[in-house]
Amino acid sequence: MSAADAGVLPTRLLLATRNAKKLVELQRILDAALGGHRVELVGLNDVPEYPEAPETGLTFGENALLKAREGVRHTGLPTVADDSGIAVDALNGMPGVFSARWAGRHGDDRANLELLLGQTADVPDEHRGASFVCAAALVLPNDTFPGGKEHLVDGRQTGRLLRAPRGAGGFGYDPIFLGDGQTRTNAELSPAEKDAISHRGKAFRALATVIAKVLVPRG
Repeated sequence: MSAADAGVLPTRLLLATRNAKKLVELQRILDAALGGHRVELVGLNDVPEYPEAPETGLTFGENALLKAREGVRHTGLPTVADDSGIAVDALNGMPGVFSARWAGRHGDDRANLELLLGQTADVPDEHRGASFVCAAALVLPNDTFPGGKEHLVDGRQTGRLLRAPRGAGGFGYDPIFLGDGQTRTNAELSPAEKDAISHRGKAFRALATVIAKVLVPRG
């Protein structure tokens, strides 16, 4: 029996990113959270190209909402966007919203990681605390939801910075981040293990609950 026959209609949802790993991550979390309901997740590479507004917000939440609003405006699709990064205690919370472009070029994971390791090389172990932070937004189009609706959630994972990368999984700063209570870096965890404890996993699970309430049809 098809999803439509069961009274479960597919929903198309835009994740405002070109990061294929984020798409896989959110799809995995949505599938687990929504049970038998199917949500078709698409990224920016799957929709007609539009000019992406610069991330000018001073907080993760401001940037997530900015990107989600732009997605709705240009595509008409319900849009999810997140802004996330690492906040290092010894750097007064930086790189923060600049995490993805810390070394100067957006998305250069290796350069960002190496720069952060260099900047914290002299920081003693007891002061290497850090947190992964994620804000995730869902913005709904006005024509489907009169007046429009916006939802914002966040998630955090606390831990500390290592002095050298470990693990080949994940992305970004995962290889140098050891979460509290963990013996393996985020890059050494399986996708399911990472989802269970990560900042993005927590934020996306919270958002999946919202998506289930506002987008999944009631049968």
